[in-house]
Amino acid sequence: MGWLTLGLMSLTLALLALAAWVALRAGPQDVIGKLPLGADDNIPSLSLVLAAGAGIASLFLGLAALHASAAMRVLARDRRIPDPLSPEMRKLRSAVLAPLGPGTQRLVTEPEPPLSKLPEPTVVPGQLRLTVLIPAHDESLTIAATLDSLWGQTRPPDKVIVVADNCTDDTAEIARQRGADVLATIGNHDKKAGALNQALAEIFPGTDREDVTMIMDADSVIVPEFLETAMSRLAADPDLIAVGGVFYGEDGAGLVGQLQRNEYTRYQRYIARRLGKVFVLTGTASLIRTYALKAVADSRGSLIPGDPGHVYDTLAMTEDNEMTLALKSLGAKMVSPMQCRVVTELMPTWHALWRQRMRWQRGALENIAAYGVTRATLRYWLQQIGIGYGTIALNAYLLLMLITLLAADGFEIVWLWFAIGLIFVAERVVTVWAVGRRGRLVAAPLFIEIGYDLVLQAVYLKSLVDIASGRQAGWNYVPREAVTQ
Repeated sequence: MGWLTLGLMSLTLALLALAAWVALRAGPQDVIGKLPLGADDNIPSLSLVLAAGAGIASLFLGLAALHASAAMRVLARDRRIPDPLSPEMRKLRSAVLAPLGPGTQRLVTEPEPPLSKLPEPTVVPGQLRLTVLIPAHDESLTIAATLDSLWGQTRPPDKVIVVADNCTDDTAEIARQRGADVLATIGNHDKKAGALNQALAEIFPGTDREDVTMIMDADSVIVPEFLETAMSRLAADPDLIAVGGVFYGEDGAGLVGQLQRNEYTRYQRYIARRLGKVFVLTGTASLIRTYALKAVADSRGSLIPGDPGHVYDTLAMTEDNEMTLALKSLGAKMVSPMQCRVVTELMPTWHALWRQRMRWQRGALENIAAYGVTRATLRYWLQQIGIGYGTIALNAYLLLMLITLLAADGFEIVWLWFAIGLIFVAERVVTVWAVGRRGRLVAAPLFIEIGYDLVLQAVYLKSLVDIASGRQAGWNYVPREAVTQ
């Protein structure tokens, strides 16, 4: 990876030097036309075409160099990444949680355990039992609303455990008053992932194949039919391993809040168009069969990255994204029904949004670097490549438009391009129609959401640079007001 990074950076500098040399070498007689607007000439000179091509190529290679450097940094860290697997072991990894139908061949022979070793039935055979884990750090303002949304379900949970992680407020007392059990973490320095690992280690001994574990954030509320929908899906399909929620943004937070709600609404449309296929098993509210979580813990350090015995990788900054990759790598089937809606917190300020998205983006990049390019991670690699292309394309377009406007003698509307622009406006408005009038008004002018996209692209580039330079990342914690239902 080091030689790849060095080679890409060297090629980038060489192409930049070539672009500058070709552009500066062109004489005044070679410069035909002044820029797209108001130009009388039709074809630019070959030297300028070569210079532009070399410059664009250098941008893409520079981005590739940053990706290689970032991957090298991640892989160089103590991520407990397993050694390369043989083809047989790769096949086994993808079948650990996959349905064992005619197309799947068992690679190991597992004898059936004696009847005396089977767990005593604690529920009616075939009836699933649900335990909800809510990791909470100083969430006294929001935990009551979260618990009320659980007890108000058409199919209430069988047990709710609030994992009080280094709390200094009365989160635990409020949780007990609302009917939840409380488990206080001991010596946890690994944030949410460490708190969940401690809680899961406590509940594993008393679970069997009929158990389902729900992981839910302490600042989120779910719609009344959430659990009934999710548990019905799991009961109807024994091969289904996990059911994720589809998140919506809470009210408030002004313009920055509305932009996040618009973003989440488009994500919901994306999930709906994929017929509920999971991209990320959201940490705001997701249900996972407990035996699958045990399988993840048993596979750490051998089939997937992480410490053996830990369900969640404590080095992953985005534990829900990493858990999604872990389950998919083991062949798990999962779905996000549109009825499983969860209302979650929004970042109230631009500074808080920047910190949150830096953690999300760095976590996503580090996760795919740790897992490498596999069938389970290919879509996520393509997503990051798409973000990189979008960053270059949008900023190059805006720069060209700025130079054109500064260089043009006048301004004339070309009705063909005006009509094409209206198509973009319609797309922006239609895709956020469900969020309401304010969302449509924010989307219609285009430039507001383009500015939001530029902020997210800056986060992407900053994440690459920070990973490549080895800069430490902080955790995002934003004090907030209570959720209003």
